[in-house]
Amino acid sequence: MTTKKQPAKIVEGLFNVGQHVVYPAHGVGRVTGVETQQVAGMKLEVFVVAFEQDKLILRVPVAKAASSGMRALASTRIVGDALKTLGGRARIKRTMWSRRAQEYEAKINSGNLIQIAEVVRDLHRAGDQPDQSYSERQLYESALDRMARELAAVENIKHADAVEKLSKSLAKRAA
Repeated sequence: MTTKKQPAKIVEGLFNVGQHVVYPAHGVGRVTGVETQQVAGMKLEVFVVAFEQDKLILRVPVAKAASSGMRALASTRIVGDALKTLGGRARIKRTMWSRRAQEYEAKINSGNLIQIAEVVRDLHRAGDQPDQSYSERQLYESALDRMARELAAVENIKHADAVEKLSKSLAKRAA
């Protein structure tokens, strides 16, 4: 397998080198380059996406970028809708936890900011509510982190500030 780096350019109008993108299973990353790789005798153009928080480098074939769910950051309108979703009323189904946990995990990995906000809203516990189980807490923190990373990238703020902003939105609901 040989790799050849290409200069920074736009490939098929999809993503720019240096642009933040969202990959559903990993969250917010940055396109660091476009490479042409030789795989099984065929040339394949790939986006190189770096996920700083996970210390992960992902190579996504250009032809499969859209179908894999890779997308640009959410617009400010979608971020606003997600923040409104946080302020809404929690909708917890009366099904077994294992089934709900699977649904929450699917929403987190969908890459859809509104669905991630629904998970954060549904799993958030105010101070007067009972404690969460370990698995509930893990899913909540995963969804909150994923949402905060996208909010931080969209608004160009620090991750901690984004978490603070989300916490305030959740606190308004409880009040």
